[in-house]
Amino acid sequence: MSLVALIIRMNCFLNVVFGDGRMQYKEQRMANTLGNLDALRQISQRTISTASRRQFENKVREKQKLFQEDDGIPVHLKGGVADALLYRATMILTVGGTIYAIYQLALASFPKKQG
Repeated sequence: MSLVALIIRMNCFLNVVFGDGRMQYKEQRMANTLGNLDALRQISQRTISTASRRQFENKVREKQKLFQEDDGIPVHLKGGVADALLYRATMILTVGGTIYAIYQLALASFPKKQG
């Protein structure tokens, strides 16, 4: 328990014993709030400090070896199938977007005939 919470609780106890009713309710609420915050702080520290951490295998050396290997494959495709699919999807969207933009420019450059 923190020192501030202890002082407020002692003050609250003295007010109950000696009967200062006006301040009693406020100080009890303050003591409850600080007690709750203190409990929350303790729980969060315990949870963080005692949590089991998953151990991950360090694969940086393997990836460095893979990407620095001189095998004629472009570096943006050395990641495998996922890289190849992302590359193809990007190319399709780029070419398709370029064709669509040219089509829209051509459509906008010729005014519609009235009549």
